[in-house]
Amino acid sequence: MGINRTKMRWNGWGWADAPDPLSGNEAVWEWMASELGMGALMLTPAIPLEEIELPASRLSITALNGLAEIVGEEWVKTTKSDRASYARGKSYHDLLHLRAGNLSDAPDAVVFPANPLETLEIVQACSERHIALVPTGGGSSVVGGVTASPGKDQQGVVVLDTTRMGRVLTTDTDAMTAVVEAGAWGPELEEQLNEFGLTLGHYPQSFEFSTVGGWIAASGAGQQSSKFGRATRWLVGAKLATPKGFWTTECFPGSAAGPNLTDLVLGSEGTIGVITEATVRVQKKPQVKDYRGYLFKSFADGVTAARRISQAKLPVAMVRLSDADETHFFRTFSDAQKKKSFGRSIKKAIERQVLKSNGVPDRPCVMIIGIEGHQHDVDICQKKTAHIAKSLGAMAVGKSPGTQWYQGRFHGPYARDPMLDHGLGVDTLETSTRWSNIANLHETVLAAIDKAMREGAPVAGTHGIVMSHISHTYVDGASLYFTFVFPRDLEREVPQWLAIKKAATETIVEQGGTISHHHGVGTDHAAWLIEEKGPVGMNVLRAIKTELDANGVMNPGKLISQ
Repeated sequence: MGINRTKMRWNGWGWADAPDPLSGNEAVWEWMASELGMGALMLTPAIPLEEIELPASRLSITALNGLAEIVGEEWVKTTKSDRASYARGKSYHDLLHLRAGNLSDAPDAVVFPANPLETLEIVQACSERHIALVPTGGGSSVVGGVTASPGKDQQGVVVLDTTRMGRVLTTDTDAMTAVVEAGAWGPELEEQLNEFGLTLGHYPQSFEFSTVGGWIAASGAGQQSSKFGRATRWLVGAKLATPKGFWTTECFPGSAAGPNLTDLVLGSEGTIGVITEATVRVQKKPQVKDYRGYLFKSFADGVTAARRISQAKLPVAMVRLSDADETHFFRTFSDAQKKKSFGRSIKKAIERQVLKSNGVPDRPCVMIIGIEGHQHDVDICQKKTAHIAKSLGAMAVGKSPGTQWYQGRFHGPYARDPMLDHGLGVDTLETSTRWSNIANLHETVLAAIDKAMREGAPVAGTHGIVMSHISHTYVDGASLYFTFVFPRDLEREVPQWLAIKKAATETIVEQGGTISHHHGVGTDHAAWLIEEKGPVGMNVLRAIKTELDANGVMNPGKLISQ
């Protein structure tokens, strides 16, 4: 088992003993309060686990003994700490419940199968006993995808943790594929593949605390998906344990034998079975990595550059474009973390003069272009991308911004818990659309979130901050990722968040975006899924679930309802 979840924060992100990145830095909180129109921030610590009472287990001794017979008594966990650690995922909505001490969704037991056969036996035992089964890897869902809640008339909830199954089983360097167990954590997987000079190259922000099975189940996308592909591109085939038995999808390089059923596994979110193994496409480990920054005069110019790079089919690993508000926020936030002066320092005056002399405004948009591969190929691609950027008036600012982003690409979530401790709400959502609709979707969603935050502000005159970036690019379009920070209304935290979420998602649907690019559906987006799939499509999904999970025990309430 790669990681012991009880050593992670049960009500926050990452390791329980990880240092607070903002500890003792009052400059951050003073600046944040000023940006939000507040006099000062509040102190809102989470309720400690020892002060919380969990609901009694709903499982009978017979049911618990049956699970122990399958995996061994030591791999059936029922302690307070274990149950709390698997109650919910890592969304802002999840953390509101956990930090308030609401553990009504704590599972009755957590089981750790060691292989596909044990997994199948657990799945079938839960189905026969009408016990809800919630598959989980790292539990990093931010859309309510792993909440341990039962369906109607079910006799309790068992969480199935896949992380004892974390091996790379075989590699085929002729076909450039590997068969891997679904419970492999990101670092665990890469370490094993790197021994063969290979990589999957799937690096979501949750990389350190998420698993292969979770990436597939949520149809995820890593930060370098332009080179390595999102799960829809690197997944060849999968093996699932379902209430009807094992199901292994086809793994051919190409086939016209009807629809490719592997596509049904992608985005299935544990609702039709537990992914136990996957055949994935791998690539050679890159020889060099080159990440550079460019400053654009406007978001529109940066969008045009990103589109041209993508449509020229240049072999970039990543093109990431922040709008002016996000560029300003994270640069100023970084300065505050480093306790730099916000005054008119000589260095800042020089920086402004350099920007001005290059025609760059005070609030530019930063783009990070990442290129990975052999040195010769990287050099050629770098020159071509630089030419496109500069042809649109961008100012090259070298490797420093790219290196800084790359080194901190997994660190962002650690800042969320301190913000929650200071009365702030912070959440993200993402979508994608065609290039021709990027500007419209960007503007309308920003406006919808800003309006909803103002309407839900706990004190008149206070407001939130909303910003966005393009994080994944395609020939026909790109994703938009939104981050928003706001003062929490402590008397109505969940309704406040729901209003913001509803305003943003309804705008996305109305303006031609998908309800999720890579986070998945879970419970948070389920209400809008019919708008995207249509009634016929939803009936098809329900029919598949009914065929594989007739008793509806697999991750009930997520994605689709029967």
